[in-house]
Amino acid sequence: MPNFLLELGTEELPASFVASSAQQWQRLVPATLAEESLTNDSINVYATPRRLAVLVKGLPVQQLDREEEVKGPPASSAFKDGKPTKAAEGFAKKQGVEIDALEVRATDKGDFVFVLKKIPGRMTADILTELVPQWINKLEGKRFMRWADGDLKFPRPIRSLVALLDDTVLPITLVSGSDTVKSDRISQGHRVLYTPPTPLGGVSIPQAEDYVECLRAACVEVDRTQRKNQIKAQVEAAATKQGGYADITEDLLEEVTDLVEWPNAVVGKFDEEFLILPPEVITTIIVTNQRYFPILKSPDYPELLPYFITISNGDPAKAAIIAAGNERVVRARLADGQFFYKADLVKPLEDYLPKLATVTFQEDLGTVRAKVDRLCKIASLIVNQLQITEEEQADVARAALLCKADLVTQMVYELPEMQGIMGQKYALASGESEQVATAIFEHYLPKGAGDNLPQTLTGQVVAIADKLDTLVSIFGLGMLPTGSSDPFALRRAANAITNIIWAAQLPVNLHKLLAEVVAEFTAARPQTSADLLDQLYEFFLQRIRTLLQEEKNVDYDLVNAVLGENDPEYTERALRDLLDALERALFLQQIRNNQTLDLIYETVNRSTRLAAQGDLDKIELEPKAAVKPDLFQKSSEQAFYDAVVQLVPQTLLSKQTRNYQQLVDSLTEIAPTVSNFFDGPESVLVMDSDPEIKQNRLNLLGLLRNHARVLADFGAMVKS
Repeated sequence: MPNFLLELGTEELPASFVASSAQQWQRLVPATLAEESLTNDSINVYATPRRLAVLVKGLPVQQLDREEEVKGPPASSAFKDGKPTKAAEGFAKKQGVEIDALEVRATDKGDFVFVLKKIPGRMTADILTELVPQWINKLEGKRFMRWADGDLKFPRPIRSLVALLDDTVLPITLVSGSDTVKSDRISQGHRVLYTPPTPLGGVSIPQAEDYVECLRAACVEVDRTQRKNQIKAQVEAAATKQGGYADITEDLLEEVTDLVEWPNAVVGKFDEEFLILPPEVITTIIVTNQRYFPILKSPDYPELLPYFITISNGDPAKAAIIAAGNERVVRARLADGQFFYKADLVKPLEDYLPKLATVTFQEDLGTVRAKVDRLCKIASLIVNQLQITEEEQADVARAALLCKADLVTQMVYELPEMQGIMGQKYALASGESEQVATAIFEHYLPKGAGDNLPQTLTGQVVAIADKLDTLVSIFGLGMLPTGSSDPFALRRAANAITNIIWAAQLPVNLHKLLAEVVAEFTAARPQTSADLLDQLYEFFLQRIRTLLQEEKNVDYDLVNAVLGENDPEYTERALRDLLDALERALFLQQIRNNQTLDLIYETVNRSTRLAAQGDLDKIELEPKAAVKPDLFQKSSEQAFYDAVVQLVPQTLLSKQTRNYQQLVDSLTEIAPTVSNFFDGPESVLVMDSDPEIKQNRLNLLGLLRNHARVLADFGAMVKS
C-alpha cells in the first residue's frame, strides 16, 4: 500500500494563512480522495511558515474496477421494428459498447435504453497527478498575490514542489508565466540551522513516509501540534526559571506557532522603572505589538516581572544577541508608553472632552462629541425605566459623559487597543469614583463572542446606551447589515444589548426605549425613513431568535411560540419584556424535555387551531365576557366553561409572578375536560349550523387559547 507526500515550498507565509491552509487541506484532501474512491489508512497535514504538506498513507495502487449504469434514449427512439436506430448507435458509440450491450428497461416514464459499463480503475499515481494542482488552486485566503509574469495566485511565491509516491517522483509542474516549478524529492531545511551537503542542495526525501524525520533532522518541525506543544513547554520552563508564571494566551500561542519552524524560547529583560506603567500597557506592547510572552509574579494577579519571552526561529547559540535586540525594541516602546502616560496624566480626564469635537465618529453623524451627547440622552432614558438611587443615576450620567474621553489621549492614539482601559486608569487618577471608572472600561464589553459582560449597573447602562446609539444612528442612515457584511458590527451590538439585559436581569422595556431613541434621531433628521423603527424592531427580534436557539439551546418552534410568527402582539410583548421572553422560552424547553408539555399540547393546540376560525380577540381571559352559558346544549360545554372560570385566577397569578408552572399545572388539569368536549360521550360539533351556538363554542376554545397564550402561542409549536 503506497504512501503519498506532497510538499509545497514557499517564501515566508503570513501566520494566519499557515493555520488556515492546513485546516482547508484537512477538509479538501480527504473529500477529493473519497470522490475518487481512493481509500487510505491516514491523512496528516503539516504546515510551517515556509511549507504546506500532506502525507497520505495506505493508498491503493489503483482504483477498483467499477460498474456504472447509464440511461440512454427512450426505447421507442432507439429501436424501430426491432432494429437499432441512429440514436441507439450513437449512444452505444458514445459509451464505448456494442449494440448488443444495450438493454431496454421499464421506468416510471416509459421504456428506456440502458447500458451497464465496466470502468477499469485508474492508477493512483495518475489520479494524484491531477489532484495536486486542484488542492493548491482551491486554497483560499486574504491578499493572494501574483509573482513573476504569470497568473498563478498564492499568498507568497511558490519555490519548490515535492511529490513522492513511495520513492517515485510524480511528474507535476506548476506554471506561472515564465516561472516554472517542477516536482522532485528535494525539500528545504531551516534557513539558519541547517547546512545542506552542497551549496545548492536541500533535504532529499528518500521515501514519502520519511518526510517528518528528514525535516526534523534539518531542524524543521513540520508537525504543527508538536511545534505548539514545544513552544508552550519552553515558555513555561523559561518563566519558572525567572521565578514567575508565563501568561500564555491561546491566540498568541497559535500565532507564534505559525511564525517559526524550530522554536527556541529566549528570555529578555526590561528596566524595572517601566513597571510604573499600568500592566495592560506593558502587556499590550509586549503581546500585541511584539508577539512576546509576559511573565507574571502570580498566576492569579496581573502584576508583572520585568521579563518577557520571545520565540526565536534563529540559532540557540546566539540567544544572548537575539535577546539584546528584542530588549532594545521593547525598551523603546515602553519608553514611548511611559512618556504618553505621564503626559496624559497632566490634566484630568474631563479636560479631554472638548477635543472629541475634532474626531469624526461617522461622516454623516458628526463627531465623537456629538455621539457622547446622544449617548448621554439614551442613558437617561434607560435610567428613567430603572428603579435606581440618585447616586447611581449620577454615576451613570458621569460615566456616559466621560466614556469616550480617553480616545483623544496620547496613549490611546498610539495604542487603540487600550481604549476604555486607559479611560478607567485616567478616571481614577482624576478623582472619579470607582463606579464611574469601572463603567468607562465596561461600556465597551463584550468585545466579541464569549467575552465578559459588564458587571456593574453603571457599566451595563452606559454599554447599552452606547450600542443603542450606534444601532439607531447607522440604521437611520440606511446602512443596514446585509449577508455577511456588517462593518459597524450591528449584529454584535444587538446581541450584546440583549445579553446584558438578560444577564443583569434589567427590567428594560426595549420596545419603548427604541421608540424614544428613534424619535430623538428623527427629530434631528426629518428625512429619516419612516420604516426605521419597524426595521429596528425586526432586527432585534432576529437577534433574540438567534440567541435563544444558538446560545440558549431552545428549539426553533418553541422560540417561534414565544416570539410569535407575524403576530404583532407577541412581537411587542417580547420587546417590552426581554426577561419574560427568556424565562418563557427556557421554561418551554424544560417542560418539553421532561415531557410535561406533551400532557397539554394536543388539547391546547387543537383548541388554538379551531379558535382561529372565530373572532374572539387574543387577550380576553374572562369567560363571562365572551360566552353565553344559556346556549349550551351539552354538559361538556358547561364543564368546559366552569373549568375556564377556575383557570382565570391561576392564569393571572402566573402572569404576575412569572410562575408559569402554575399555569401549566392548571392547563394539565383542564385537559381531560377539553378532550371530553371534543371526543367524549357528551362531545359537541364545534362548527354547529346555528351561527350563534358555533360562535359560542369557538369563544370557549378562544378563551383556552388565550390562557395558554400567556405562556406561548401553541399554534406555532411542532409536536414532539
